[in-house]
Amino acid sequence: MVDYHASNSQASSGGPAIYMDPREQENDWDRDLLLDPAWEKQQRKTFTAWCNSHLRKAGTQIENIEEDFRDGLKLMLLLEVISGERLPKPERGKMRVHKINNVNKALDYIAGKGVKLVSIGAEEIVDGNAKMTLGMIWTIILRFAIQDISVEETSAKEGLLLWCQRKTAPYKNVNVQNFHISWKDGLAFNALIHRHRPELIDYDKLRKDDPLTNLNNAFEVAEKYLDIPKMMDAEDIVGTLRPDEKAIMTYVSCFYHAFSGAQKAETAANRICKVLAVNQENEHLMEDYEKLASDLLDWIRRTIPWLENRAPEKTMAEMQQKLEDFRGYRRVHKPPKVQEKCQLEINFNTLQTKLRLSNRPAFMPSEGRMVSDINGSWHNLEGAEKGYEEWMLNEIRRLERLDHLAEKFRQKATIHESWTDGKEAMLTQKDYETASLSEVKALLRKHEAFESDLAAHQDRVEQIAAIAQELNELDYYDSPSVNARCQKICEQWDALGSLTQSRRESLERTEKQLESIDELYLEYAKRAAPFNNWMEGAMEDLQDMFIVHNIEEIQGLITAHEQFKSTLPEANKEREAIQAIQAEVQKIAQYNGIKLSGGNPYTTITPKTIDNKWDKVEQLVPQRDKALQEELAKQQSNDHLRRKFATQANIVGPWIQTKMEEIGRISIEMNGTLEDQLVNLREYEQSIIEYKPNIDQLEGDHQLIQEALIFDNKYTAYTMEHLRVGWEQLLTTIARTINEIENQILTRDAKGISQEQLHEYRTSFNHFDKDHSGGLMAEEFKACLISLGYDVENNKTKRTGQMDMDNYRALLVATGNSLGDAEFARIMGIVDPNNSGVVTFQAFIDFMSRETTDTDTADQVIASFKILAADKNFIMAEELRRELPPDQAEYCIARMAPYSGPDAKPGALDYMSFSTALYGESDL
Repeated sequence: MVDYHASNSQASSGGPAIYMDPREQENDWDRDLLLDPAWEKQQRKTFTAWCNSHLRKAGTQIENIEEDFRDGLKLMLLLEVISGERLPKPERGKMRVHKINNVNKALDYIAGKGVKLVSIGAEEIVDGNAKMTLGMIWTIILRFAIQDISVEETSAKEGLLLWCQRKTAPYKNVNVQNFHISWKDGLAFNALIHRHRPELIDYDKLRKDDPLTNLNNAFEVAEKYLDIPKMMDAEDIVGTLRPDEKAIMTYVSCFYHAFSGAQKAETAANRICKVLAVNQENEHLMEDYEKLASDLLDWIRRTIPWLENRAPEKTMAEMQQKLEDFRGYRRVHKPPKVQEKCQLEINFNTLQTKLRLSNRPAFMPSEGRMVSDINGSWHNLEGAEKGYEEWMLNEIRRLERLDHLAEKFRQKATIHESWTDGKEAMLTQKDYETASLSEVKALLRKHEAFESDLAAHQDRVEQIAAIAQELNELDYYDSPSVNARCQKICEQWDALGSLTQSRRESLERTEKQLESIDELYLEYAKRAAPFNNWMEGAMEDLQDMFIVHNIEEIQGLITAHEQFKSTLPEANKEREAIQAIQAEVQKIAQYNGIKLSGGNPYTTITPKTIDNKWDKVEQLVPQRDKALQEELAKQQSNDHLRRKFATQANIVGPWIQTKMEEIGRISIEMNGTLEDQLVNLREYEQSIIEYKPNIDQLEGDHQLIQEALIFDNKYTAYTMEHLRVGWEQLLTTIARTINEIENQILTRDAKGISQEQLHEYRTSFNHFDKDHSGGLMAEEFKACLISLGYDVENNKTKRTGQMDMDNYRALLVATGNSLGDAEFARIMGIVDPNNSGVVTFQAFIDFMSRETTDTDTADQVIASFKILAADKNFIMAEELRRELPPDQAEYCIARMAPYSGPDAKPGALDYMSFSTALYGESDL
């Protein structure tokens, strides 16, 4: 309630004389201020001049501020002039009551403008109380000259001070920090005038050490050219330690209002600069995205042909080098590209958020450079990568098999060729023609033994041919030489068969004439031949190469070897029995005095040969034992590598899955402010990054497994490929989640959304996101809007309370499923422009912020340009350069089309089309 009639005891005792808005508390009219005669003198002069600057418009003025307002008539007239409004008709009587009534009418009008007066009553003004009168005039000045001043969201005194600071900032020796001592040297007044009317003052000639000249110069120029009356004396300001703040503010406010037209132009220029800065920043972000996307796609296009090259190598060493090159690609070249791909998606999301916040169209990358195109190419890359690795491992297995078969072929061929050496010469000799009967019989039996030996070697020849055939089928690089050698062996084998048949026929013809035979030699030969073959087979088996892939296979070979060793005692008995036959021959010959002319006529296998081969078998057995044990140790080592990898993989795999699920929960929870969530997410991301050594350890274990040519692992279902993909997805998911929070902060700050509103949006969104997928179907989204009070019939917000899906479906049935179909279709076109059928949380809050906040529009920018162009329909380049910063002025000039309207003139630019394009195109 306005107190006009309060006692003046406070004023008379030096108490407060005026109460104003709390924002103006620092300007309270206090007794300390009035106790300084110099301040009171300055106020009298300044306030009197200020009142007269308005009263003269009505053809009158005042001489004495406390006397001339006592009857209330000029006070009411002053208020009518400065407000442009009519006050109640004054009373014309001369009595005290008439004066009090008139002053009360003026005070009632001031109170009606929202000013609360304390301890200022009509009686004090009528009685000519100077302190109260000055306080009242200061209240009027504050309300009508200062209160409405607003600069960059500050108002009144702060707004006026900020305006002064901005206008005088470029001038040397000027530093406006207050409304008292900052003005004592007069330079600030001169700077204000020079900034707006540089032709009136030669600022460079002013000296800081000559304040009287500076002040008088500014006062005279303001009065003569700006119609601002002289409201203070330079001597009073210089001679006062601290000039009166209210007098200075009153005088300075006159400058503000005098230059208000320039202020409008500056405001317009600021709006344009803000819009242009947003557009320039967005263009830079678009260019950065295009370059990063192009570089990443080029790398993928260069890499895929390398991964799709399936040209086989000839040797294991060459394929091992290919595998090592691939590991280098995985360790060195690919990880940075994974980061680039993730950063590309983050940049794209951030750019789209900024475009939405600035009311600009969504960014559409050039053809082939969409995020989906990048993901598609990346999918092709990983497919080629997987196929390449599988192909290399299969090739290594194939080459390993080929090397094994080739070596086996060479061994068996060498053994066979060694056996056949000299056989053709033996089969073609004519020794039987001069032999005795016994010798012929011996030759025939010897030949039979040879045939037996030849038949025994048939299996080896077939094995050699089978190995050669398998090498051909597996595309062995040296197949021609293998085929040539195999062909030679087969042809020789056929020749031996023919020669054998021919010699048998010759011997059989001779046998009819020769009948004697030495049974003992024959028995020896018959038993020695198979035993000799057995020993040769045993030696071949003991030297046979083997390849195994697990412990079970090597244990099988060891078991077979042990079984072979168990037959050696029986074999030794057979050897002793054969040697006993030869001993018996020697015994009979010696007993009968028979002089043996040579060796056994039926065989070339001598007892010494048998003993030598037996010794060889005994030497090969422990060598085979050693080889099998070494292979067992190797397979045990491989099994250890499998177990080591599996142990770590069985920890890492579930850990990655758990983290992915935790991120999913975090993304829908609302713990603390967005900044708190961002800090927590970054700490969470750091904890994930710190887990990287476990992945690196696993990569090292995997490399050891591959180097050991291990191709299976029964101890785990996880492969390195699965874990690698899971790890990359984990890093990408946490980075995306952090980016979503950052974009929500951008949206909140740019649109002025409170933390409570965001919390309400998130709560409602989660309520309808039943499957925690992070997106709402159209029906769920519509229910979410209604739950927040959005009226889809009338495109406005009204509080209706939360609604769950069951109640929402019941509402649809009750209303015939027609809740604002057209309006909802419009909304879906905004939140789901790609018609995916799913609305993300980011799209949801973008829509809610767009519907509830204001943004710069094309019409506002056009209006700002119109101010700079002095209401013309076009603007000149020099006007842009004068009003805007250089870089933004040139930005506009380069993009504005020539103006072609009826009032066009040379050099005119079309700012209207340009302003519209700012909001209609993203690729100016």
